[in-house]
Amino acid sequence: MATWNSRGLRGSTLEELVNRTNEKYREQGLALIQKVPTPITPIKIDKEHRHITLAYFEQKSTVDYIGAVQGIPVCFDAKECVSDTFPLQNIHAHQVKFMEDFERQEGIAFLILLFSHRNELYFLTYEKMREFWDRAQNGGRKSFRHEELDPAFVLIPHGGYLVPYLDGISKVIDSQE
Repeated sequence: MATWNSRGLRGSTLEELVNRTNEKYREQGLALIQKVPTPITPIKIDKEHRHITLAYFEQKSTVDYIGAVQGIPVCFDAKECVSDTFPLQNIHAHQVKFMEDFERQEGIAFLILLFSHRNELYFLTYEKMREFWDRAQNGGRKSFRHEELDPAFVLIPHGGYLVPYLDGISKVIDSQE
């Protein structure tokens, strides 16, 4: 089970953990991954405090992160789950299509899942996510269970990497060879 005990990380979101990992990978010259901003159109702005109080999303976003790992294009989305059942409604059709197209271009697409009640990080390959997605589209379960996942893809923080997704990418590459 992947855990972190630092008081400084208590209450942090998965996105913050991924961002810290991305910074460390960049510092080490291992990867260059950027958060994809979600474009918004402001509707109301509090001029006194200089912040947006109401806005809408301009377009469907693709994935949360995109970049390169030692010459390999990668894209991924980060999702949190509070139980052992992950609802596929948390993944959108346009994201699945983007990831499919990305893999067709010889990139590696995946999801990072945080099962928060277990304090466990998981690397879900596009291929496995697509199996679950297709099952749902064909009238099957609209979710998948933790027990359906391969324990080999649990991410265990080490060496200061809070979300060591390069470990999962290595497994994907090894399986392709």
